[in-house]
Amino acid sequence: MKRLDPKSVWLFFLQYSIGWIIFVVFFGSCFIFPVFIGILEDSRGSINLFGSATVMLFLGFIFMSIVVIILSYITAKLTYSNYKYELKEDGFYKESGIITKKYVTIPYERIQNVDINRGLLSRLLGLSDLQIQTAGMSAVYGKYGAYGAGAEGRLPAIAEADAVQIRDELVRRAKGKKETGGL
Repeated sequence: MKRLDPKSVWLFFLQYSIGWIIFVVFFGSCFIFPVFIGILEDSRGSINLFGSATVMLFLGFIFMSIVVIILSYITAKLTYSNYKYELKEDGFYKESGIITKKYVTIPYERIQNVDINRGLLSRLLGLSDLQIQTAGMSAVYGKYGAYGAGAEGRLPAIAEADAVQIRDELVRRAKGKKETGGL
């Protein structure tokens, strides 16, 4: 089975850690400024870095940031190593998942559309998101019922040239299966 592009590790890493990065920037700007003002306004004129509870909280925050970034990278590596796909004779196969494995099989005759999406991060890394939509496409259900549809087959981080090649091959095979009567 084939794997995603090796640069997908960085895409997954950025996706997993983007929320934490936003939190760090927001919390850091709200927290660091008052800490340094407090140090500058210290009436004794001395800086006691490890005596202040505020500074200890700041150091704990930095430590937790490092731990979350490391865990995000490990999760990205595991996601990459557990994401595999293959174009077999009878259909598209994909397996993914770190703790819970998901196996997807899409017969070529069910393929309706194959889209290539390139978001900002993907474009910066030269990657594409291939989405295979089928006749029995699953809806996304929420509190108020179905509110959208997701692609049954998705390859989130493959090279741009590979995405075009796979799309063309999937469309060719889907068209061939439909012309020969499917099953």
